[in-house]
Amino acid sequence: MGWRSPSLPLLLLLLLFLSCLTCLVEGATASGFRICAYNVQKFDSVKASNYRVMHTLTRIVSRCDICLLQEVMDPDGKAIKALLASLNRETDRYEAKYSYASVSSKSLGSSPSDMQQYVFIYRKETVNVTGQHQYQKKQSFVREPFSVQFQSRKTAIKKFILVPLHTEPRQAVQEIDRLYDVFLEVSKKWNNMNVMFLGDFHASCAYMTRTDKKKIRLFKSAFSWLIKDKVDTTVTDDTNCAYDRIVVHGETFLKKISPLSANVFNFGKEFKLTRTKVLEMSDHFPVEVRLKSSAHLLQATPLLTLLGASAIVHSFLSAL
Repeated sequence: MGWRSPSLPLLLLLLLFLSCLTCLVEGATASGFRICAYNVQKFDSVKASNYRVMHTLTRIVSRCDICLLQEVMDPDGKAIKALLASLNRETDRYEAKYSYASVSSKSLGSSPSDMQQYVFIYRKETVNVTGQHQYQKKQSFVREPFSVQFQSRKTAIKKFILVPLHTEPRQAVQEIDRLYDVFLEVSKKWNNMNVMFLGDFHASCAYMTRTDKKKIRLFKSAFSWLIKDKVDTTVTDDTNCAYDRIVVHGETFLKKISPLSANVFNFGKEFKLTRTKVLEMSDHFPVEVRLKSSAHLLQATPLLTLLGASAIVHSFLSAL
């Protein structure tokens, strides 16, 4: 008996199956768990009363499972309360079906006119706070890091610590180096080496040079700088500086980061806003990174692949 060509429908079925499988794997990998950091520049009750600002800020924050806001000047909590109300309002305009909460440091700084807070906004459905810690050595920082430990069932790494820092520009090198001391303190406190540092470090241009890196312990091999030196995190054309950074400790944490997911979020381009409206928000863009998901779909993929491929191959051979 001569060999017969397999039927076209079976070939199309095989191609369709492989295409769908690829989409499922890529989709599960790309979705991830987004962590963001944004210097929102003097965010107070007055700024929160600006509808256009609040609308844009809500759109920015609602993209993130956790969003660190810096330069928050809100001692009575009214501005953050207004932001949470906007995020939790039932509407189709923002990321749907999430409810948001916040955890905040006290007001920090050396000048009564420039007291700032670190504020984490997070989705209650995807993550929860398991601990918080205010660094106490005031001589080390102008705005001491306020570390928070989070836990999530949605991420490949279940517990991790976020350490924010908004440096005083002229002390940037010293403050970034002292983050190593914060790392030692919080990793011991929670017995957790999965630590991420994030925020406006002023880690570029005149504030941190290539020579300065030799003085900074966070440039040891155990730490990975995910936002690179040549990235511009600023809005204006006058500056081209990687001020805002994300740094993770250890291979374990690094392997749980989605590859190439650390980026600047140019919301002006994404939301089609003029430069003037972007600068109304801040002279910084947010930075972000994604953690790999717990990937139940990916864990089931080998079995699904085997069963699906077996069925298709059986049908394919039967047609010969």
